[in-house]
Parts: sequence; C-alpha cells; structure tokens
Amino acid sequence: MDAENNIPVLKVRQRNLPHWELAGSTYFITFRLKNGQLSTEEVVTVLEHVKRGDPAYYDLFAATVMPDHVHVVLRPKAGVSLSRITKGVKGVTARLINARRGRRGALWQDESYDRIIRDDTEMGEKTEYIFENAIKQGLCNDGWDYEGFYLKDGPW
Repeated sequence: MDAENNIPVLKVRQRNLPHWELAGSTYFITFRLKNGQLSTEEVVTVLEHVKRGDPAYYDLFAATVMPDHVHVVLRPKAGVSLSRITKGVKGVTARLINARRGRRGALWQDESYDRIIRDDTEMGEKTEYIFENAIKQGLCNDGWDYEGFYLKDGPW
C-alpha cells in the first residue's frame, strides 16, 4: 500500500516469467512437477494441503491437482505474499511426497506461473478451465468426480 494515499501498489518482478502482485487481487496460479507424475494418493495429498491453507493464508476458490501440474484460483490474505504461498505449498507437499517415496530433492519446478484475475468473466473462465482440465486429459468423464478437483461453495 502507498502509505500516503492508501492505494495498493503493483509490485512487478521478473525471473523467467513476469510476476505481478497487487494487494487484494485474486490469482490463477499454475505450477508443474520437475519430472514424472503424481499417483492418485499423491494428487489427494497435494489437494488436501492446498485446501488447508484456506482461510489462514488465502481464500481458495478453485483447484485441480493433475498428475503433472496444479492449478489454483486464490486470493492471498493481507500481508501474505504470493511467493510465500507457492513456496509453502510446494515445499510442504514436496517433503510429504518425497518422504512417502523414500526420496529427496526438488519435486516441483522452481518457478510458478501466476496471473491476476481481472474481472468476473475471467474468474469464470479460469474456474471452468480448472473444472474441465481432468476431463480434457481423459482422467474422468465428469469433473465433479475427479479426486483432484475442488470448488468452493457459496459466494466468492
């Protein structure tokens, strides 16, 4: 926030991908496995961890955990950075899955894709994309049946 005018300040940083952060914004985030695929049990582990962050660190609206990537739509809580959220989710789930696999090392690619959702139309497009992702990949016939899918009930 701009202390003088009490206006949110857009923070922009660049690695391989651009990352824009604006207080109060809702984001569509994607991150991918470094190698291989998650088992069904691991998909559920990641989804359950993502859901546990709501409402302490963010408001979670939708998520799908696919065998090789994750999509989420969320709004960080005040004072919680997007990088803290993605590092937390990726770090904890990597430890959990590596422990089950008896392995060590990076599970997820280092960088995540994030986009500020600009309006209700885009929110609908992103949640529909998340819903249809498992269907398009042939993992289920109905997105509601996919064990890696989550959609928040109630008003957003």
